[in-house]
Amino acid sequence: MKKPLVAIVGRPNVGKSTFFNKVAGKKISIVKNEPGVTRDRIYADAEWSGYAFSIVDTGGLDFQNTEQTAKNILNQAQIAIDLADTILFFVDGKEGLTAYDRDVAVFLRKSKKPIILVVNKLDGFDVAKTYDFYELGLGEPMPISAELGKGLTELLDELIATFNNKVPQDEIENTLKIAIVGRPNAGKSSITNKLLGEERVVVSDVAGTTRDAIDTDFQYYGKKYTVIDTAGMRRKAKIDQDSIEQYSVIRALEAVRRADVVLCVVDAGVGINEQDVRIMGYVHEQGKPSVVIVNKWDLIEKENNTMNEYLEKLKTDLSFMSYFKPLFISAKTGQRFSQIMPLVLEVYENANKRVKTSILNEIIGDAVQTTPPPSKAGKPLKIMFATQVSTNPPTFVIFVNDEKLVHFSYERYLENSLRRALTLEGTPIRLIFRNRNNERIGE
Repeated sequence: MKKPLVAIVGRPNVGKSTFFNKVAGKKISIVKNEPGVTRDRIYADAEWSGYAFSIVDTGGLDFQNTEQTAKNILNQAQIAIDLADTILFFVDGKEGLTAYDRDVAVFLRKSKKPIILVVNKLDGFDVAKTYDFYELGLGEPMPISAELGKGLTELLDELIATFNNKVPQDEIENTLKIAIVGRPNAGKSSITNKLLGEERVVVSDVAGTTRDAIDTDFQYYGKKYTVIDTAGMRRKAKIDQDSIEQYSVIRALEAVRRADVVLCVVDAGVGINEQDVRIMGYVHEQGKPSVVIVNKWDLIEKENNTMNEYLEKLKTDLSFMSYFKPLFISAKTGQRFSQIMPLVLEVYENANKRVKTSILNEIIGDAVQTTPPPSKAGKPLKIMFATQVSTNPPTFVIFVNDEKLVHFSYERYLENSLRRALTLEGTPIRLIFRNRNNERIGE
């Protein structure tokens, strides 16, 4: 069951991220007293009064700023608004109503979505300071102080009341979600139907038959999973920006974000192209474990080395995700189809792998001894120790004397060293370098 999505929108520096972090229960968004800190959409799951929903934080909107960064922030906010069920429009009660707020109000009215006007930063809770905001014509302003937690109960009660589809928190099953993405007509819906064991999704030779991201539950060896079939993603230049297809692509990208594993489907007959690489690049950036499915393999005329040659081409085009796990199948004939779910579970397990600190430092130590860190302007990079801080994807912090000395080629060398020593196929990993004054590994 898909949870309602709430978009937090407003001009810069009105406290959107502070509220986001308070509701999410942890510091996810960066909070800083200057405009423009949040630039991309940041998501979190939340719950109130027994109901579950998701929230998305957006960058501050400034319609008078013509710089490219401001345009990018506006584009990201527009996507969040298009996907949202309800919008929280944040304004600054301390500063009062501004022309920038009026611009945002005009922009939001076009969405036709439920909008709650939130007057933030009322630390003294002076409700009189909300009166000017009635001018925006968006109903009764809700006074809060996100910093002090004042007024949040009333606001969240009002928010829950706007949901047409309320999702009880106790009805949410933590099923493993598998998103299937790729270009139009690559066979995504055929793969979905075969996983489900029935014709649940429309299958057609006409590209673009699937218009939305469709969640469907199925069972594999008695355990429940969710497959998300998505619309085919064409190049942006070929899509009418106001078309249904544009929103279908937005939902497909959103499906990647909420998936646990992504199946990236390529049409074997057409071959991998620039758009396939873009799609997989997005999956990689989102830190999702994945399997590259080369579908329609039954239609390829084969010689002794056909699969190896195709694989080499994949390795070249997907060099940025050298960890990728390939599978050559035919959804039509069932060739190798039975290997999909075992690979899904394998890459998911790898993405959630934890490494003992002692073993991690032994691997890093061996790598440093084999190839010592480089120097920059006569100053050598010194690696102190490493620790794993999170999973999905596996994320490692490596403490060094000066993070500015870390060259990307040595970072890649350390990543490759970890991959050789650990089973991390099918998942990206993250290396974070931090400064620390301490003794080096091996000393």
